[in-house]
Parts: sequence; C-alpha cells; structure tokens
Amino acid sequence: MSETKKMSLANAIKQKLAQKQAQTTKGTKETGVVKTAKPLKNQLTKKPNNQRKRTGV
Repeated sequence: MSETKKMSLANAIKQKLAQKQAQTTKGTKETGVVKTAKPLKNQLTKKPNNQRKRTGV
C-alpha cells in the first residue's frame, strides 16, 4: 500500500477556496480586477423601447 492518499474532489475544492480567501484577506491583487460593484449608469438612464407602439404590433 502506498502512503499517499488520493484527495477527494470536495476536499480539493475546500482547500482551493481556503487559499483564495486567505489571499483576499491579505489584500493582494494579482488580477487587478476592481472588487467594488459600481451602479450601472446606462441602465438607469435607458429609454423604454417603444417599437411595438410605433409599428402597431
């Protein structure tokens, strides 16, 4: 019998998630993606589509 055990997929995912959470708590930004969500301006000022009204469908 070999001493190395096969890691289950669930354990591998938990380990990877723990690594990601540890990186985010450190504050390292490797990807450079902004984490804060900005409100979408173009959807707030979007005009409704009145094509059905115009064409009479």
